[in-house]
Amino acid sequence: MTVQQTSQNAFWSDFINDVYSGITVGLGHSTWYVVNMLTKGWRLVLDSEEGDAVVSSHPANGKPRGLQVVGVGYGRTGTYSLALALDALGFPTLHTQHLYENDAIFNHLVKDIFHNSIVHNKIIMGTPNFDLLLDAGYTATMDLPFALYYPQIRELYPDCKFILTVRESSDVWFKSWNVMTSSITQPAMYTSFIFSHVKKLEWYMRWLFSVVNQDETYLTHPFPLPPQQKQRSIASYEKHNQHIRDTIPSSHLLEYNVREGWEPLCRFLEIENCPSDQGIPFPKTNSARAVQIQSFSAFLGPLILSVFVVFTLFMIVFRNITGMSVLGWCSLQKRRFLTLVGNLLREG
Repeated sequence: MTVQQTSQNAFWSDFINDVYSGITVGLGHSTWYVVNMLTKGWRLVLDSEEGDAVVSSHPANGKPRGLQVVGVGYGRTGTYSLALALDALGFPTLHTQHLYENDAIFNHLVKDIFHNSIVHNKIIMGTPNFDLLLDAGYTATMDLPFALYYPQIRELYPDCKFILTVRESSDVWFKSWNVMTSSITQPAMYTSFIFSHVKKLEWYMRWLFSVVNQDETYLTHPFPLPPQQKQRSIASYEKHNQHIRDTIPSSHLLEYNVREGWEPLCRFLEIENCPSDQGIPFPKTNSARAVQIQSFSAFLGPLILSVFVVFTLFMIVFRNITGMSVLGWCSLQKRRFLTLVGNLLREG
């Protein structure tokens, strides 16, 4: 096999993987929303009969004593792949991509930080309630916003280890960051007024863009939002990374590119049975292309479902009124029309 053929095979393999993961993750977000709404509705029925009860969507098997691993790299540095790897190594990890699935955590951040910043039209950092993560059974976090709170985490959990995920260069990072931000902005612009969780994600997105770009314009600017500012974003990315290198001791910090695979991660976390010894590949997901497909799938899923529900309700109401199905009624009208045309032609 030639080098060109090998390269083409690798391209198509990555393309198929990105399409598959993008569709499954995107539709997974949509499925979660539907299931969550149905579950909440069912709980309201049960609560009215049995009294109020609080049920966690992520019950913990005993509250962890503290956070053990925290990713402090910016988004689009391989954080989702690393989150999957940490899960596999026995560290239940909360990644931003699933933040909205945890009501207590997400609502706290929205109320005290994200929406609060928009109301006051200034960036408010505040301090998250990390106990909420422990209550939900998490021992690790990955990606923003928690990557910004490493000073507070170090103070609360001195034994915690930190992983600074990086890309090959700042320009490579910004290219991926820019694709991601533009991909998630479109669904938020068109659906945030329909779905409450998307509205909360919009507030988070506005706050996040303001923090990364160090520009409060994003907080209240009407849609479409201003594009990401390359110079400001890169300066923020590099300043964040350098401050971490300067303040977290090397004994508790791993600077890491996910392309390095399992070995550096296992050494740093003192994992004896490393998955690489068993031939298990390192997770590879959430590429820029996959993120674009995720955003489209997450938007298309609810749209298709909404159309299906509306059409189904319409058919039920139509049958109750007319006593026949839509297709049967259309067939009847077609026959009447043809009969009418035939009569007119004969009379003419």
